[in-house]
Amino acid sequence: MVVQEVHQVSSEEIPSEIPQMTLEEFLESDLEGYEYIKGELVPTPPTSLEHGDISINLISPLHLYVRENQLGRVYMSETGFRVGERVLIPDIAFVSSDRLPDDRSKASPVPPDLAVEVISPTDTLLKVEEKVFAYLEAGTQLVWVIKPRSKTVNVYRSETDITLLTRNDTLSGEEVIQGFSCQVAELFE
Repeated sequence: MVVQEVHQVSSEEIPSEIPQMTLEEFLESDLEGYEYIKGELVPTPPTSLEHGDISINLISPLHLYVRENQLGRVYMSETGFRVGERVLIPDIAFVSSDRLPDDRSKASPVPPDLAVEVISPTDTLLKVEEKVFAYLEAGTQLVWVIKPRSKTVNVYRSETDITLLTRNDTLSGEEVIQGFSCQVAELFE
């Protein structure tokens, strides 16, 4: 088994000129652990165990379903996506086969078809909604916001088409990942 050392960039290691980089420069860079929002680098801190549990409870069946049905690719939280004039790192993302970029050695130049955000204790409602609406405006068809505290999921299809799902409901891939579904309660096991 090969173990790779992961190096997170600390704020002291970021040269002062990097916050002034353009979106294109950021997309071409190999700088990891940051989102690019409104011309600023925003660090993405490590998540909690609860966050990891929820993410794996969704990504495992989602990845298996997408792979078995050859629908596209599922990506985990280290993957960056161009979302308008931003580069965002959703907790989970899906890109359909027909939208996959040829060059996958860098952040995706297209937004995901599905973006999933798992709320962390450090997240604010404003920050999360800003991301959700950025995804939708850039062309993401479906956004799931998973809320560990209330054990609910908000499903966004547009700024005005939003559904709240509780533990008793079923989360569906709808037209984006046709045929995929899982019980909301299973996300929080």
